[in-house]
Amino acid sequence: MHGGNTHGEDKPELEGRLVRIRRRFTEWRIHQHVARGMAYGVGSSAVSVLIFWVQTRN
Repeated sequence: MHGGNTHGEDKPELEGRLVRIRRRFTEWRIHQHVARGMAYGVGSSAVSVLIFWVQTRN
């Protein structure tokens, strides 16, 4: 009879682990989004500089 109670005690630990995994995944997605945005910004800046350089050469 007491064995059924053990499952009830494990559940909060499992839920806590799932919450941490979900939080970590959300943070990872935010970091990916920021990194992509920074790469896009750096890339577009590099293209602008390249265009400017080509125009000044002529």
